[in-house]
Amino acid sequence: MKRKKITVLTGAGISAESGIATFRGSDGLWEGHDIMEVASPQGWQKDRELVLHFYNERRKAARKAEPNQGHLILAELEKDYDVTIITQNVDNLHERAGSSNIIHLHGQLFQSRSTLDESLVYDMESDVINIGDKCEKGSQLRPHIVWFGEDVPLMEKAAEITEQSDIFIVVGTSLQVYPAANLIHFTPSRCKSYLIDPKIPENVDLRNIELIEKGGSEGLELLRKILTKS
Repeated sequence: MKRKKITVLTGAGISAESGIATFRGSDGLWEGHDIMEVASPQGWQKDRELVLHFYNERRKAARKAEPNQGHLILAELEKDYDVTIITQNVDNLHERAGSSNIIHLHGQLFQSRSTLDESLVYDMESDVINIGDKCEKGSQLRPHIVWFGEDVPLMEKAAEITEQSDIFIVVGTSLQVYPAANLIHFTPSRCKSYLIDPKIPENVDLRNIELIEKGGSEGLELLRKILTKS
């Protein structure tokens, strides 16, 4: 019997339960920095040392974090379903929880990339990128992160996977971060969609989406029970 396909869109909320700071605080800052200073090509050109230091600290924090129950439940769903996780997160908690099919829309914290050739991406052996660390073509390495103003190269692949979904789950993101939020519009008519969020967003079209107004881990535990009964 062919297994049903589950596609899961995850965001910062699921990693917040593991102690990783969400992207933007209520004051509009990210860990005390203006986001454009540390997450844009302009910020990189202005102060590369600041940007590298910022992500070096993020890596150290992510290394200490552990997958939470939400991550583990998503990994366990692979026992009964064909699961693909499309994440806006750059940490590796889904991998560490045991999920095997993951698309990182916004890049990966534990990878570096050439500033000369975007195809040159490297798994990091250290948590630190320094000024002077270069790719094989002699160009400075940068974090392998999709910054504001940059294309999201895996968006097309994510849309194609979403179009094949039998079940679409959104957790840890309020469908207000684009272009990822557009994925909900690629679900086929037969698809059952769920949004797990402790605070259901306003000004978002939630027709044909079942709402679970809970945090990530609690909501996924409830959804797992729903799926088991179906």
